[in-house]
This record gives sequence, structure tokens and C-alpha cells, in this order.
Amino acid sequence: MASHGIKDRVAIVGMGCTNFVEHWDLGLDDLVIEASNQCYSSAGVAKNDVDAYWLGTAQGGMSGITLSRPLQLDNKPVTRVENFCATGSEALRQAAYAVASGAYDLAMAVGVEKTKDSGFQGLNAVPPPNDGTGRTLTAAAMFSMVAPAYAKKFGVDQDELREAIAHVAWKNHYNGARNSRAQFRKEVSMDTIKKSPKVAGDLGVFDCAGVADGAAAAIICRAEDAHKYTDKPLYVKALSFVAGNGSGLTNPEYDYTTFPEIAACAVDAYAQAGVTDPSNQIALAEVHDCFTITELVLMEDLQFSPRGTAWKDVLDGRFDLKGQLPVNPDGGLKSFGHPVGASGLRMMFEAWLQLRGEAGDERQISTDRSLALTHNLGGYPGEMVSFISILGTQLG
Repeated sequence: MASHGIKDRVAIVGMGCTNFVEHWDLGLDDLVIEASNQCYSSAGVAKNDVDAYWLGTAQGGMSGITLSRPLQLDNKPVTRVENFCATGSEALRQAAYAVASGAYDLAMAVGVEKTKDSGFQGLNAVPPPNDGTGRTLTAAAMFSMVAPAYAKKFGVDQDELREAIAHVAWKNHYNGARNSRAQFRKEVSMDTIKKSPKVAGDLGVFDCAGVADGAAAAIICRAEDAHKYTDKPLYVKALSFVAGNGSGLTNPEYDYTTFPEIAACAVDAYAQAGVTDPSNQIALAEVHDCFTITELVLMEDLQFSPRGTAWKDVLDGRFDLKGQLPVNPDGGLKSFGHPVGASGLRMMFEAWLQLRGEAGDERQISTDRSLALTHNLGGYPGEMVSFISILGTQLG
């Protein structure tokens, strides 16, 4: 890829995040205000100190006014962006590049979604007309095809693979139970997970991410100015984005055991950041566990496990909270919840807390590594966009 990256040119100096729950008593404006105020306070700035804003929302509104109205911004540029479930990450990516370009000194990215008041579970947009060749399966159905394909290709016993993906759910519920902002704050036994009603294929209720309301925000400045705002900034090492062309849906060679867009995105992100040994250089990873089998395959696409072996690493506890490489220490989409426009920034919020040593006694990881990875995907196997960020506490 031709991405040169902006390593160490910008820093995150403030962040905020609401609880991700069913906010029946709050509207989208309330969530925007709460996350933004936390973010301003974190960086020690006022709203008018921010030069430009980016808003990520899939269905919260159709223009920047969706943000400028509740925040009562005066004469500020506000850009609304959307990129499937990577919408919040896209807002930060654009704000970061704007600061790196020199166009602005201080920029803010806000992600928000209000999904629970519509009478629908999740997003309810009417799809645009198409030629009839597009997929007609649900997201759960699409991702359910990954598990049997993986078991067949790598010769994994189906009961062992089921144990592995159940462990992903168990792990993320364990982590979420220790996170005061999470939607589901209760541990769930392996037996309960494995016996839960099936949703699609072998995916049960506990294999699927939660749907929640929520908002998150980040303030970005030039790296050399970071200590004006905080003693513990996070420096952006890499921001990579790949949009697939949807060919996996019509390509008979696509076997559902990998997500090529994510694998390519990882190669680019590591090149930008100068990461050559992800498993031993990354302290923690926040990944897009929309379904448990998704997280397992991501461990291979992100180069944390060799092909065909991630299920073993999962069962060995390598990605547990106290494991060698904690994955989704905040509970992930599975337990934290998934308000589409906010999820990417929520992942960065966990990196912010963990790398600054502020995640709390029950959830704080212990490591001498100083890099965190966040990963967002949008779409489905064969038809996907992928975002990866790498953030660090040190320059260089």
C-alpha cells in the first residue's frame, strides 16, 4: 500500500465516554454533551478552543448540525462522516489527518448512536435499491459461515472450536463485569454460553454483540503541543483504513476463514508504526468482536496467531485479561455494547485508560509494552471495510 502514515505527528490529549447501555432516559443530544464534556475536561479546554470537529454517526443525523446544535458551537466547521461500524474510527482518522496537515491546531472527534428508541434492534436504515445480486442474509448468518469453514480448512474438531468461541464470550463477559461503563456487567458461565439458543448456524445468543446507546470523544493536537494539555498523551503511530470491493461475495475462491481487508489493513498499520513483532510489541488490543468467531479469526488476520492456531491460543488463555496479550479488556462489543457510531472511539478510550494506568484495579493490565491496537470492521465476510490504529505512550 502507498500509505506513508503520520507516525508521532499527532497526539490524543483528551477523551470521554458515556456508559453504553439502553439509555431510555437520554436522547442523542444528551449523550453527545456528556461525552464531549468529559473530553473537554480531560484535556483542560473549552469547546471554543477546538478549531474543528468531526462527528461519526450512522443514523443519528445527516449533517454537522447534529453535533453543533447540542454543543451550541459558534462558527465551527463540523464534518459528519459514516463508514459502517467503523464510523467512530473514521471520525478520529479524519480529525487526526487534519491536524497533521497543519490545517488546525486542535480537533475533536465525536462518535454517537441512539439505537434503542426506534422499536428496532440495531440499525433500521432502508437499504438503497439494488440490482438484486446483493446479499440477503443477516449479519449473524453471514458470520456464522466462518466457523464451519474454519473447522474444515484447519481440521479442527467442531466441539473444540465451539469451546474456543465460547471462551471468547466468557472472556469478554468476565472483562465487562469489571467495567462500570459496560452494557453487560455480569460473568456468564461456559455452560450457559454453549447452551444458549441458536441465532444462526452454531452461533448462539451469547456469541453476538450487544446493541446499545452511547457516545465517545477524543481531542487531537500536534505531538509537540501534547504536554500543554496532559502529562500522559497517546501518540498516534498508525491509522490504516481499507475498503474492500465486495468481490468475496461472488468469488468462489473465498473460503470464509479470513477477512482479506483486515489482513491487508494490518500489514499497512504495522508498516506505518514500525511494528515487526505484533504479539510481543503490542500491550493490548481492542478488536471488533461483533461475533465470537470474528474475534477468533481476527487473531490470525492481525498476526497474533499463525493461521489455523488461534483457537488453541484462545483456549490457552493467551488473550485473557491476565494473558500474554489481553484482547478486549473492556469487554469488547460483546459486553460493552455496540452503538455503531461510537464503538471505534470507545476502543480508543480503553487504550487511553490502559496505557495511562487508569483502568482500575480489577481491569488494569500489567505490561512493560507501550503500544495499543484498536480494530474496527464494518460489513460482512467478503464485503468489508477495516480500520486499525496503533497508539503509544512514547515518541519514537
